[in-house]
Amino acid sequence: MQLKTNNLKFIINLKHIVVLSITLLFVNVMSAQEIIEEVKEKEETVKKVDTVKNNFTIQKVDGVAAVIGDYIVLDSDLDKAFLQLEAQGVNTKDITRCELFGKLLEDKLYAHHAVQDSIHVSDAEIRQNVNYQIQQFLQQVNGSMEKLLKIYNIEDEKSFRDEMFEINKSNKLAQEMQAKIVEEIEVTPDEVRIFFNKIPEEDRPTFGTELKVSQIIAEPKVSEEENQRIIDRLKSFKADVEENGASFRSKVVLYGEDPGMKQSGYIYTLDRKKPKMVKEFREVAFLLQEGEVSDPFKTDFGYHIIKLEKIRGQEYDVSHVLMVPKVSNAAVEEAKERLNAIRKHIVDGDLTFAEAAKESSDEKETKYDGGQLINPQTQDYNFELTRMDPELYAQIQNLKDNEVSLVLKDEDRNSKLKFKILMVTDRVDEHEADYARDYLKIKDQALNEKKVKAIEAWQTEKILDTYIKISGKHRDCNYSSNWLKK
Repeated sequence: MQLKTNNLKFIINLKHIVVLSITLLFVNVMSAQEIIEEVKEKEETVKKVDTVKNNFTIQKVDGVAAVIGDYIVLDSDLDKAFLQLEAQGVNTKDITRCELFGKLLEDKLYAHHAVQDSIHVSDAEIRQNVNYQIQQFLQQVNGSMEKLLKIYNIEDEKSFRDEMFEINKSNKLAQEMQAKIVEEIEVTPDEVRIFFNKIPEEDRPTFGTELKVSQIIAEPKVSEEENQRIIDRLKSFKADVEENGASFRSKVVLYGEDPGMKQSGYIYTLDRKKPKMVKEFREVAFLLQEGEVSDPFKTDFGYHIIKLEKIRGQEYDVSHVLMVPKVSNAAVEEAKERLNAIRKHIVDGDLTFAEAAKESSDEKETKYDGGQLINPQTQDYNFELTRMDPELYAQIQNLKDNEVSLVLKDEDRNSKLKFKILMVTDRVDEHEADYARDYLKIKDQALNEKKVKAIEAWQTEKILDTYIKISGKHRDCNYSSNWLKK
């Protein structure tokens, strides 16, 4: 069942609203997305200072297409929005200019009221995002900042970063405002039942083939000698910084194994109110004083030392060196053979898969649940084949029910080598939605519909309460929302 927003028919639920907001993050790189005090109806010009000759020249800028509270939308923004969507691989042939313009208006409405509601966004976090985005852009132009500036027609890197900062901040405000609107919305079982019963039988959704997946993991063990080697190395880095005045950043650049460090400009910003890193990392960071370097400590990612660069209220700017212990070839072979032996016991009927998982799996998240994987999208045990992670699908597509796979080599999200065996159970073929069997999916659809209605109601109210001016040909659009206040 498709759920529509006010201005974009191709968005089917609230998650898509957020995704599109993110997709449009880069759309307005050249737009004047600044707060304004006054906007004239006619095409505007601005005076530009020539810093070399110290005189004034007149530079023509885009006409203002719309004013939403303290924000503006320029005529050129719409064309750039289409170009950016196409660059992202989105098929835009069914998206009208009026629909996309309406979406731009929505984004500005969210951002304006986020400011009015005193929603705070972290400038440091936004700068991190800008650093990451620019690194991604540079990869597309072989690392040439000159080429990148030419593509976006911006004079220098500082101007580019400043514009990226304003765009990111506006989009972040819009996202936070959307989240605030729906944060307390829930659905009761009775609301789910009513939602399902009002769907005509011929229009009820069809769910694809579903099954449950279980796995047993064997991880190669790191030797105590290797762990101690890493700890000693990190201790020597700490001593070199504290006793010899060595650069901590140099240690991060030369020896750190966290790829996110470079992408974030070698600084992570932690917020006490918004957990970002793993618990062990946060606990150590929040105990440090400015300029202090921690002792080595362990997380699931490896061993770390942290330097606290700066404290700004609830925000902590930190840098860290991550080093990952290496496993030996002998340890890799031991893990593989150990899992082969476990598989043989299951196949021979000596143990059930669930018993073997509880006894022998190295994956603590699943071992006490019979090795069953939880679907991250639905938070239950069922996986729909057409929506399954492609890598997992490739590993189980040829398995029959209750058949145990061969030992597979894999890497987890931390790039750690591991081995696993898989089994699928409880396969249900493609079927029309059934209230009892598919309750969680139906509940999710009911919740999405309720959230969309809440956003529609919020928009209706705020449009009437906000200064809005739509200019020129954009007034000819037949908007679903009352942007023209007729």
